[in-house]
Amino acid sequence: MRERSALLQGIVTCGHCGRRLHVHYRGRNSTPGYHYCGKDLVNGRGVYCLNVGATVIEQAVADAFLQAITPAAIEATRLSLEKLQANHDAALSQWRLEVERTRYEAERAERRYRTVEPENRLVARGLETEWENRLRDLVAAEMELRRREQQRPSTISPSQLQAIQRLGSDIRQVWTATTTTDRDRKELLRTLLEEVSLSLKRSEGRAHLTLRWRGGAFTTLDVAVPKFKPMGPHTDEDTISLLRRLAALYPDEVIAGILNRQGRKTATGERFTANQVGSLRRYRNILRFQPPAEPPNAELVSIRKAAQILGMNTSSIHRWLADGFIAGEQVTPGAPWQIRITDELRARIVQQEPPDYLPMLEATLKLGVSRQTVLQRVKRGELEAVLVRQGRRKLSSLGRATRITNSSSPPSRTASP
Repeated sequence: MRERSALLQGIVTCGHCGRRLHVHYRGRNSTPGYHYCGKDLVNGRGVYCLNVGATVIEQAVADAFLQAITPAAIEATRLSLEKLQANHDAALSQWRLEVERTRYEAERAERRYRTVEPENRLVARGLETEWENRLRDLVAAEMELRRREQQRPSTISPSQLQAIQRLGSDIRQVWTATTTTDRDRKELLRTLLEEVSLSLKRSEGRAHLTLRWRGGAFTTLDVAVPKFKPMGPHTDEDTISLLRRLAALYPDEVIAGILNRQGRKTATGERFTANQVGSLRRYRNILRFQPPAEPPNAELVSIRKAAQILGMNTSSIHRWLADGFIAGEQVTPGAPWQIRITDELRARIVQQEPPDYLPMLEATLKLGVSRQTVLQRVKRGELEAVLVRQGRRKLSSLGRATRITNSSSPPSRTASP
């Protein structure tokens, strides 16, 4: 990573938070870019505080560097460094005088303490306290002087300055030469440049750069960058999640009807069609519905097919679902009802009325409850119910019979529609 082409690696910082930016490479050509991961999370993912390509940024910094390294600029840099060094030396002389003053005050307080009479303890204690305070001031002044001496500005040695002056006239040819490696360019850049602060104004289409040179000089640049382009219309994730579940059970035309019944719209605000569902499914890499080659045990079928298997008509199946006599399944509201054909369901359909069963009407009279209450008890398993398709109690080729299993009422046998 260190030997790759990112020119500002290690010296570029975020102008918003001040942290060091990371380097990334993208595409077949490994184009460099800079980013910093913030602490915020959106939809479970980290959000970049800053993310920008490096091409235009590095070109602007390289042009500023090549302009700064011309002979006239080198001389100006030398003079500015000398002035900065002179200002620093003047500041140090002031702090040295401050250390001398505090040392004199400390020695004076010591002399006053040593000349006091030992019998005068109150005065001696006050002078001792003053002496300690002056010593404390002296230590603080000396520490501050050492800290400022260590903060001496970075300087360019005479040999370095002469080498830069020799390269000043043809530095651009050296910079662009094919024999110059990325590592060579980084080393050249760091001879003068200490840090680059990058503030990205994506909505304004520009990046603000602050270049800090060795010696303390600053240069500001505004570089044009691509503006932020908001995402185009897209289908909401809830609809995509529902599509994944439906695609395993239904073809595209059925899915389109389900989505329309739920009031869902396409990315452009239109109603769904089979073609639109197919396009969206392929774009999201969702497999198309494939009916199973062999029906599994307890096959889950549509109402129409359930009516064929059970020898009934679809209206009776819908009525059974409404009454809760049988259970139906829906992937989502608006999806077609499906019936699971089990042995238990087949056992509920009989040819003739069984013994100890009552018709629905007689069951309501015997129990003294409404028809809806009887159906609720059937759902809870308190009463057993079957469908009678033949026999003396047959009505319109279909009928329903219930057997009272409540311990408070003895069983009796009848059949009902």
